[in-house]
Amino acid sequence: MKVWQVGKGRSLLQWVSLFSLCVFLVVSCGAPKTTPSSGATNGAGSGANNGRITIGTTLKAETVDPADAYELFPGILLYNLGDRLYTYKTGTTELEPQLATALPTISADGLIYKIPLRTGVTFHDGSPFNAEAMAFSIQRFMQNGGRPAFLLSDKIAEVTATGDSELTITLKSPFAAFPALLAFSGVTPVQPKAYAIGAGKFKPKEFIGTGPYKLAKFGTDSIRLDAYEGYWGTKPANKGIDIQLVTSPANLYNAFRTGGLDIAYQTLDPDQIRNLEQGAKQNGWQVIQSGTNTVNYMVLNAKSEPLNNVKVRQAIAASIDRNLLNQRVFQGQAEPLYSLLPTTFPLYKPVFKDKYGDGQYEKAKQLLTEAGFSPAKPLPLEIWYSSSSTTRGLVASTVKAAIDQNLPGLVNVKLNSVETGTLFDNLDKGTYPATILDWYPDYYDAETFIDPFLSCEKGSVEKGCESGQSQAGGSFYYSDRANSLLKKQRSEKDLKARDADFIQLQDLLGEDVPYIPLWQNKDYVFAQGTVQGVAIQPSQQFLFGQIKK
Repeated sequence: MKVWQVGKGRSLLQWVSLFSLCVFLVVSCGAPKTTPSSGATNGAGSGANNGRITIGTTLKAETVDPADAYELFPGILLYNLGDRLYTYKTGTTELEPQLATALPTISADGLIYKIPLRTGVTFHDGSPFNAEAMAFSIQRFMQNGGRPAFLLSDKIAEVTATGDSELTITLKSPFAAFPALLAFSGVTPVQPKAYAIGAGKFKPKEFIGTGPYKLAKFGTDSIRLDAYEGYWGTKPANKGIDIQLVTSPANLYNAFRTGGLDIAYQTLDPDQIRNLEQGAKQNGWQVIQSGTNTVNYMVLNAKSEPLNNVKVRQAIAASIDRNLLNQRVFQGQAEPLYSLLPTTFPLYKPVFKDKYGDGQYEKAKQLLTEAGFSPAKPLPLEIWYSSSSTTRGLVASTVKAAIDQNLPGLVNVKLNSVETGTLFDNLDKGTYPATILDWYPDYYDAETFIDPFLSCEKGSVEKGCESGQSQAGGSFYYSDRANSLLKKQRSEKDLKARDADFIQLQDLLGEDVPYIPLWQNKDYVFAQGTVQGVAIQPSQQFLFGQIKK
């Protein structure tokens, strides 16, 4: 998700990274309490007889209000409880209409989007869905001041119902990724009579939408979804979903292993994942693995000495050994990453692999020598990470050990950890020379992986970024070429030309090195042998409706 927000008075990086950390750590980050026995009581045994599916997770959801939900798990819930104007064809990243009946008609200047809407759709209370309801929901999303509000409010000038089944949206400036943004989980319509527009007027534990499931219970230890019989589209293959909110990976592991759950989905630690994989054949368990859109990277403060020297940044890039990290830290359960675009994107170009490789210490030594460093004048390198992240601490320690061993006396690596909130509060102040962070996108488009890292509203090559996304993200990177390419792609109508812009932007990233891509998470789901239809979509959504026993 967009993890920093320029000019909004607060940083969204804190919200998203806190969540992403707890997805990847072996702790549950404060998930509501339950016990292994409660999972077994309501799990696969009872579900096998009533057509319901029981899922266990250590993730948590504090709200299912589309105007305020801004984490992965609430997004998954909303994807199953609601519909959006557009979604992705199952098993692909191909955008297709959902509540819309066709892709938008766009004016010549790229500002006005006319969207035809589906008729015959009803909300969970039986009331009809129409363009007025969709317009209301988008206006509410923008005006209620929720965490994701800026996603639309920064881009939309006006939204109106220009007919019972036609929606017209006027943008402030051209934005080629707008249809993909309309597939964001929060842009789901809600029943206007049940919701209100106004700052802070949220309903965190209620939901009345149009999707294949109704919200039957939103508790501290469980969430219950019932199949909506009046759904306009393909009906769920099951009668409902019972989600057990488990306190720890150990409880999740034991509940699944003993048959108390149909499905275990996030978060298990590496040893537990390996054990379930090894026991899958004997026990009839299914192992579903997919790549994710979460990217992990090191941001380099290009405004601070000596990182303001591009050769120094390139030398650090050459000294990173991603395969070593994957082996020693992740036990092979991650994927080396060589661009800020995930490997799931067709546009992904492994520029760091092509240019720097992994653990190329001779190349790093040559670059550092050219930059004026030597054993008599070693490079000082401070690497910071969140003190709450065991994973990032291990990554930083492994990077330091490898550099100490392979570039002895040439680089002095110092590791520092800091409380998560403090880290994010100071990121845009230039406090940290190098920091290990992560990023989870808001929607499936290359723009949301590149623009927040490379764009800058105000600055210069000499002074760096003074105001803009790269300043907020801690790199302070400024490039006229990057800004020009990013502006061009926003209004580009030729898809091939837009793709070429992103290829050039990845090349520029590899040349200037304001960030070093490190690894990409893998997603694991475990299902009992009697369960069918479990899959993580390429867009990272988990569709409950196709699961059955």
